[in-house]
Amino acid sequence: MSKRDYYEVLGVSKGASADEIKKSYRKIAMQFHPDRNPGDKAAEEKFKEAAEAYDVLSTPDKKERYDRYGHAGVGGAAGGGFGGGGMRMEDIFQNFGDIFGEDVFGSFFGGGGGRGGRQGSRGANLRVKLKMSFAEIASGAAKKIKVKKYVPCSTCSGSGAKDKNSVQTCGTCGGQGQVRRVQQTFMGQMQTVATCPTCNGEGHTITAKCGACRGEGRVYGDEMIDLQIPAGVHDGMQLSMNGAGNAGERGGAAGDLLILIEEEKHPELKRVELDVVYQLHVSFPDVVLGTSVEVPTIDGKARIKIPAGTQSGKVFRLKGKGFPAFQSYGKGDQLVEVAVWSPQNLSKEETEMLEKLKHAPNFQPGKEAASEKEEEKGFFDKLKDAFS
Repeated sequence: MSKRDYYEVLGVSKGASADEIKKSYRKIAMQFHPDRNPGDKAAEEKFKEAAEAYDVLSTPDKKERYDRYGHAGVGGAAGGGFGGGGMRMEDIFQNFGDIFGEDVFGSFFGGGGGRGGRQGSRGANLRVKLKMSFAEIASGAAKKIKVKKYVPCSTCSGSGAKDKNSVQTCGTCGGQGQVRRVQQTFMGQMQTVATCPTCNGEGHTITAKCGACRGEGRVYGDEMIDLQIPAGVHDGMQLSMNGAGNAGERGGAAGDLLILIEEEKHPELKRVELDVVYQLHVSFPDVVLGTSVEVPTIDGKARIKIPAGTQSGKVFRLKGKGFPAFQSYGKGDQLVEVAVWSPQNLSKEETEMLEKLKHAPNFQPGKEAASEKEEEKGFFDKLKDAFS
């Protein structure tokens, strides 16, 4: 099932401001909040969908990629472990709980915020560059990369505590992670909720820190990550892999891994959008008499026929030999431009032979040459940029 447009999910226009996006998300979050819809799976999915949309549209770099490439730009349809998959409820409450306000639900439902304290802070996103050849881009590729990042501490299993007896329930908030105050106003009693200042919202305190990570619950180390890059990516495209970034502190959610695609230069081919361009140098006798030659392609070689009388600048099209469109059915072609090669040094005998042909009637440019140049004008515009 395809994802809905994130702007449609939040009911805002593409030009909506950050405040408008936040306000709309808060309204939808309140409407479909699990405390207001206990046991309602449909409401829970809408709650998650809205959080996923807000996560993208409220983050400038994610929003920019989404506006440019749609769900594919933020990993929403990339497959192979990238993005998508919906958000977990614990991530939503940890990252966005303050936006729709647990105090509101606590007031209405008499303790709806009793989920207990949150886990530690979320880890930062991690950005890496990934070089890919033309062949890998055309067919997709499995990659294994080694990244340096924060990983959960193996000694304390990410808790940050020396042992299980070194963790105790916060005495200030009773393990809730929040403290509530009731104030008397002219409208009656008003209840407010704030993050517990003693445990910083975690609901527990550590009496003895883990010696390996010094209480952070994470250490700096290496990790091997398997990537499945889909076909059709291009230079500058960024994919995201949820939860593969830096580990959070004391069990907090991990950040995302952002993969920036870099195209490796091909020794003979150039890319123009989905098309591949190759300049074929052919000798004068071959274009006059005709020949058959092999040309390089993304995935190997292809043989093309050069008819007798082919003019310099003629472009041959190899259908479907270009790049596939990213997560679409379209595919580019390979354009082969014929360039007649002129010898630099001639012998006396060769010069005399050409002098004899120079004024022969069949060696004079005619109307046919002009018409062929006009036919190739469209291709030249594209090739001019490719070879500049």
